Formats: sequence, C-alpha cells, structure tokens
Amino acid sequence: MDIFRTKTVEQSIRDTEDPEHQLRKRLTATDLTVFGIGVIVGTGIFVLTGQVAKELAGPAVAISFIVAGVVCGLAALCYAEFASTIPVAGSAYTFSFATLGEFPAWIIGWDLLLELALAAAVVSVGWSGYVASMLSSIGLDLPASIAGENPVVNVPAMLIVLALTVILVAGIKLSSRVNLILVITKIAVVLLVIVAGLFFVKAANYTPFIPEAVATQRVEGLKAPLIQLLFGITPVAFGVIGIFSAAAIVFFAFIGFDIVATAAEETIEPQRDVPRGILGSLAICTVLYVAVSLVVVGMQRYTELSTSAPLSDAFTAVGHAWLATIISVGAIAGLTTVVLVLLLGQTRVLFAMCRDGLLPRSLATVNPRFGTPARLTIIIGAVTMALAGFVSFGELAELVNIGTLFAFVVVSAGVIVLRKTRPDLPRAFKAPLVPLLPILSVLACLYLMLNLPAQTWVRFLVWMVIGVVLYFTYGYWHSRTAMPWQKTRS
Repeated sequence: MDIFRTKTVEQSIRDTEDPEHQLRKRLTATDLTVFGIGVIVGTGIFVLTGQVAKELAGPAVAISFIVAGVVCGLAALCYAEFASTIPVAGSAYTFSFATLGEFPAWIIGWDLLLELALAAAVVSVGWSGYVASMLSSIGLDLPASIAGENPVVNVPAMLIVLALTVILVAGIKLSSRVNLILVITKIAVVLLVIVAGLFFVKAANYTPFIPEAVATQRVEGLKAPLIQLLFGITPVAFGVIGIFSAAAIVFFAFIGFDIVATAAEETIEPQRDVPRGILGSLAICTVLYVAVSLVVVGMQRYTELSTSAPLSDAFTAVGHAWLATIISVGAIAGLTTVVLVLLLGQTRVLFAMCRDGLLPRSLATVNPRFGTPARLTIIIGAVTMALAGFVSFGELAELVNIGTLFAFVVVSAGVIVLRKTRPDLPRAFKAPLVPLLPILSVLACLYLMLNLPAQTWVRFLVWMVIGVVLYFTYGYWHSRTAMPWQKTRS
C-alpha cells in the first residue's frame, strides 16, 4: 500500500487545464494583497485584542502580536516559494502532495478543512457581536436569544455566511471587488482608531507593562498550555509565559496570507504576484496590529477591556460613543472580508482534494456560467452557517490556531524536501537561508503549538483520527494518483 505516492509538480499544473475543473484566471497582485489584508485585518484587531490582553498578557499584548508576526513571517517566505513554483489551488495540501506524498497531503488537507471552516465560523460570531454592539448604540437591542454573548442561535452570524456564500458562487472577480470596497473601509477605520485613540491614552494604563504572573481559572487543568503541563510548570496567566500563551492565541489574527496561496491558480501571473501578495499583506497587517494594540490598552485599563467588542467599547468608556459607532461599522466591514476570504480558501482547498479524487470528484465541477466550484461553495457555506449559529467563539479560535500552525510546519519542512528532490525546478521566488529559515519556522510553530491549551490538542487529535479513517476507507481507493488498476475505481 503506497500511501506516500507523490503527484509531480508538472501533473499538478496539467490538472488545472482540464476544462471541466478549470478555474478562471482573473486576479492580479493588487487583488491578492487586498485579499490578504482583507482576511488578516479583522478578528485580531477587532475582537482578540481585548480578550488576550484581559486574560493572558496585559499591555504586553503588543509583544504577543510581534512574536506571532515573526513566526508568520518565517512561514510566509516558505509559502511564497511554494506558491510561485506550484501555482495550483490547494495551498499547503498541494505543496505537501508534491513533496511528502499523498497521505501527508491528505492529513494537511483535512487539517485545512478544520482550520478554514472553523475560522470562518469564529469570525462570523465576532461579526455578530459588533452588529449587536452597533445596533445597541443607536437604541436597537437584538434579543439575547439570537445575538450577544451567549445566544441560543446566533442568527446574524448565520446570515452573513449566507450572503457571502452567494457572492462567492457568483464569481471570483465579484468577490474581489466586494472585498476591495470593504478593505478600504476597514483600513480607514483602523487608522482612525490609531490617530483618535492617541488622544485618550494614559501612561498609567501601561503599568505594569508585563503584569505579574498569576494562577487563574482561565488556565487550570486541560485549559493550561500543553507546555506547562508537560514540564510541570505551574499554570499561570500574564508574565513572560502569558505573552507567549497570548501569541499562540493572537496567531489566529494572522491566518490569511496562506489563503492568498490558495488563489494562485486564479492569478494571471502567479510566479510574480503571489509572493508579493503574501509578503506585502503580512507586513502591512503586522504594523497595524501592533499600533492598534498599543493604543487600546493605553486607552483603557487591560482588566476593564471588553472581550466581545474591545475597540468600540474602549471609545464608549472614554465618553465618545459616536466614535464607537464608526468603529463598529469598520469592524463589521473588516470581519465581513475575513469571512469572505476564509470561505474562498476553504472552497479552493476542498476543490483541489476533490479534483484529485480523495473526496468525491463530482464536487470539483466548475460552474460554466460563474467559473466557480458552486456545489462546494454551497456545501461549505451551509456547514459554516451551522457552526457559526451554534458553537462558542473561544474554543474554536484555539482549534483553528493549532490547525494553522500544523500546516505551517508541513509547508516549511516541504521547502527543504523539494529543494533536495527537485533542485532543477524553476523557482520564481526562493526563500532565503534554506534550510536554516524553514527549520526556524518549524521550531517556532511547534513552540506556539505547545503554548495552546491541552484540551485543544485533544480535539485536534480526534479530528485527525477521523481523517485517517476516512482516507483509508475512501481517499486511498479513489485517488487519481493510484496505480492503473486502482484508477478505474475513481
């Protein structure tokens, strides 16, 4: 049983030319950068900043963003090399298939399905929180049963997923235009937060910048970071340990540049434009994250920050509710783009897996009118709506992070493998300092993974076991890279 059979780079590219499964090339470097900013700038600024500052890092949350940004930067260079060399939908899944083999590719694809579907649901819940906050500021309170901190069914979150699914079915260029308008709106609001917030910063709120480490209920038992349990460290929040624990959480805010890679197949000049889109969007967003986090913890004592809508609530606390309303509008626009691009990435990964036969190939059919995988988009939209409507925010965010970090580990290792196995392969972009840089990326990602709660690891392993069972009962036997006698079964 050859579970490590690889799919050559040349074959991956040839598969994109099949008319029935061919995506339209409509995107430019600007489109990709805007997609990247669209998905990266969102939850980290508008939601997670308050949560991790209040519960884990205090004012030092800015350092947590820097740590997460550096780790992402290492992985981003590896992604840029792969995406420019193999401009095919699927991102880490496709890269793994070309380097490590079919089973590792399946595992990473299965992992990406978890990451992107849950991420879209998480951000939809954050979007709902800001909608409720904005409506409340103008005197319209939504019933607690359908919106707010703990609704029975999160109706606004479900509705936004439905609307964006329709847009994605209608075409990649329409999605790009909608994304551009919303990105411009939210960047303007982010800059407003930074500039206006500076007038309300109090130096006392930065003291202590790194709060003293304390044991808290937030990190007791299986909620404690795995590294604390493995090495017998007393579970704590805040302090230096809290900074890294927070970095493992705010890492969620940076997922997105890898989704730029999933759109490589729909890019007009992917060898040139994909690396620009990945690295450009990540650099811009890291600067914005650090600036906003410093402002918000300077405006309001970290112990008093809101965990559902920290930016708008911080302006309300200093007596400027009108600014809070504007921020809520920007947050709504910002989180909308995040959900849009996450859903886009999810469909492209699943599209690649179906096209390879590891999942039903019929689902990879491209709609002749819209040029999009409409069936897959509708299925993913329906699943994401269900998750957004009924699952809590915090637990999902941590599960998304471990999935993303695992993908980064595989891609970083894959760069080293492909350099060894295919040194002759043309590379429009080459990551510097190979193998040192990919090794550092692997180690940094593993360290952040160890800082995630033990219960997140348990849930992640359960998902992986389900994936392994599905591969050996379906994927292996229907794979298009199988031996000739097996191909007849696909």
